[in-house]
Amino acid sequence: MNLLYINYPSFIKPEVFPGVPFLGLIRWYGLMYIFAFSGAFLVLKKLLKEGALDTAEKKATEDDIFSFISWGIVFLLIGARIFSTLVYDTSGLYWHKPWLIFWPFDNVTGRFTGLAGMSYHGGFIGGLIGMITWCKIHKQPMWKWIDAMVVAIPLGYTFGRLGNFLNGELYGRITTMPWGMVFPRAEHFSSSLEWVKEFAGSIGMELNGKLVNLPRHPSQLYEAFFEGIFLFAILWNLRKVKRHDGFLGGCYTVGYGLVRFIIEYFREPDADIGYRISADGSTALYTNTSLLNISTGQILCFLMIAGGIVIIICTWFWDKKKQKGSQN
Repeated sequence: MNLLYINYPSFIKPEVFPGVPFLGLIRWYGLMYIFAFSGAFLVLKKLLKEGALDTAEKKATEDDIFSFISWGIVFLLIGARIFSTLVYDTSGLYWHKPWLIFWPFDNVTGRFTGLAGMSYHGGFIGGLIGMITWCKIHKQPMWKWIDAMVVAIPLGYTFGRLGNFLNGELYGRITTMPWGMVFPRAEHFSSSLEWVKEFAGSIGMELNGKLVNLPRHPSQLYEAFFEGIFLFAILWNLRKVKRHDGFLGGCYTVGYGLVRFIIEYFREPDADIGYRISADGSTALYTNTSLLNISTGQILCFLMIAGGIVIIICTWFWDKKKQKGSQN
């Protein structure tokens, strides 16, 4: 029988140079952040040449975009880490020992882990604060710069999700789709359970032990494409029909929230949090028995969608008011 699933490649390791002294500290996840920020810089540089960041009073420079991105990166990392440790971690460790939030070593073993654990929504809030702060300090039009940045973000975000895939983490729910993948670190199930036997039989998987690791949606790759490449393509083309500053910022917020909300149905929620809303009382996280079972990420995405719509409407009104003022 042909196997209707894929085994996670055994040659993929979280480290770029596994087992090599010192170089073994370099991890794909961290490297992907460098690729992401470099990609964002190149996109902003292209927008700079198009004059998207210029005002009547000042022509933007490469130094400006480098400074702008630097502020955004620092605040993004701070927000992503704080949100991950204080919102998604339910152990209470970081609330009692906040100095561990930015401690790059395992609290028990002392092994170097880097800042393992970042929250997108925390990074969104932190990055936004960083961009607003930079614009206020340098007296630059906030929405013009944010519009440029949101065009650059999705392509860079693709690298972040590829980093999750290379870490073998944030995998999705179990699936019978032929591209389903067996991730080594995923939860194992008892092979004596009837539903497990039926599931394994449907994909040609032999049950040779007491526990079995079932294939999952490679949701990291779904996100890399739809939240990254797909959203970038949309925003890159929308920049040509932008009518007012803030339009692209609102479109990104709505677009990301919508795409992520849908993909969350394929991702597996954190086991220690589960569903924030369970319409049918289900607690099984490896399957989704109802579209009304809502995770933490989906609630935050819903808030993003609503917030993005408000941004588009409000900035449109502000632009109209500014135009009337200039005419008078």
